[in-house]
Amino acid sequence: MSLAPTPAERLNRARADLRMGVPVVLVAGGPGLVVAAAEGLGDERLCDLRRLGPVQVALTGRRAATLKIAAYDGDLVRLALPPDADADWVRALADPSLDLERPLKGPFRAERGGDAGPARAGLSLAKGAHLLPAVVLAPVSDPMALAAAEGLTLLPVADVGLEGLAAPELHPVAAARVPMAAAAQGRVQVFRPERGGEDHYAIEIGHPPRDRPVLARLHSACFTGDVLGSLKCDCGAQLHAALGQMGAEGAGVLLYLNQEGRGIGLANKMRAYSLQDQGFDTVEANHRLGFEDDERDFRIAAAILKEMGFSSVRLLTNNPRKIAMMEATGLKVAERVPLRVGRTAENAGYLATKAAKSGHML
Repeated sequence: MSLAPTPAERLNRARADLRMGVPVVLVAGGPGLVVAAAEGLGDERLCDLRRLGPVQVALTGRRAATLKIAAYDGDLVRLALPPDADADWVRALADPSLDLERPLKGPFRAERGGDAGPARAGLSLAKGAHLLPAVVLAPVSDPMALAAAEGLTLLPVADVGLEGLAAPELHPVAAARVPMAAAAQGRVQVFRPERGGEDHYAIEIGHPPRDRPVLARLHSACFTGDVLGSLKCDCGAQLHAALGQMGAEGAGVLLYLNQEGRGIGLANKMRAYSLQDQGFDTVEANHRLGFEDDERDFRIAAAILKEMGFSSVRLLTNNPRKIAMMEATGLKVAERVPLRVGRTAENAGYLATKAAKSGHML
């Protein structure tokens, strides 16, 4: 018998620690690194990190491009922390809302050589915790001893990359009948990832047969659009139109995926909205924050559909990336069903950006 956490459980524990402002220890054989999220970092903890050795700040290549820093590691940059830099200086590096308030003049000293893997793993953890993708790194010669002495989560760098390699596994945890405005015959089933993380929901309309392509919609959670009726996007309109079409046909499955803000989380989505108010489009705002255009993983949807017994879909979507991801996982897309609703004066620019930069078929 073993009560020790699995690699996936350690991974989720590390994310939770970073969200609370607690550092984690990454190890890749031999010496390790103490990693703290730039967001929420205080001066006292930064001083403690300095005592361990030379401190670095890791940023994504997207954020580095905004700050005009050459990213020698390609997808990221490692910066030597100046001797006089405090926690506010680190946060100003990470947070684009401070670009005008605290203009950064440099010069920045980007590190070259060495293993960028631990820094890349730290940034991946920050993204997975829905924090700004920026971390502070301090060396530690005996990572196991430090983790034990300070009660910190110890995580092999190799564990961080596991999620990107294998398709996600989810299992049903609860289900119940839910009559809806769109259809009296409705059922909601909750799925939980085996590796931990947020639950996702399958909303089944009627009793769709498993031996024919099911009318399906992959809908990413959008608090502002789905709940508040925001006019900045078309999400709420798409949600209700998809359910309505399934109700009219008598059968369908809508997967409600907890991947808010194209996978960056609600807090970062609000940061992106603030940047949009400054004149940046959706993609530009994500890049200034340090994220890619779209951080979502639609393999989750394929895993749920397969678990429910479906092998082919009629996919309600305007997004070719969803079609490609379904096909790549072995789930056949028999038909793309357009879903062009929700255009407003307020979201015209947003929709134009989706078409021009993300390839949406609008």
